[in-house]
Amino acid sequence: MVIQIVLVVGVIAIGIFFTRPTGSDSHLALRRLFLGAFVVVAILSIIFPTWLTWFANLVGVGRGADLLLYALVLAFLVYVSTAYRRNVQINRRITQLARQITLAKAAIDDVDASSQDSDER
Repeated sequence: MVIQIVLVVGVIAIGIFFTRPTGSDSHLALRRLFLGAFVVVAILSIIFPTWLTWFANLVGVGRGADLLLYALVLAFLVYVSTAYRRNVQINRRITQLARQITLAKAAIDDVDASSQDSDER
């Protein structure tokens, strides 16, 4: 019984932590809905462990632990794909910023060079 309380509190704490808005990025409503559903399912699975086995049998999986493993594998794959897409976007943005900085620096160097040439005349 104590482990159930600890796990429920842990899941709620993680759910609250991940739904906090950050300064630079507002979370999408869909992400919050999925996270809320995860928290509810996790709490129900902790309080009623036979429920997960019943649901696993209902969908054709032998044990609740196997269903949980499959769900975690899918969640991991979703995370990896979204992290990869975010990384690609960040790399593109860094490349664009580096190009803009280089062009701005070149323009400043051209202005400095032309002003030095006019001063020498």
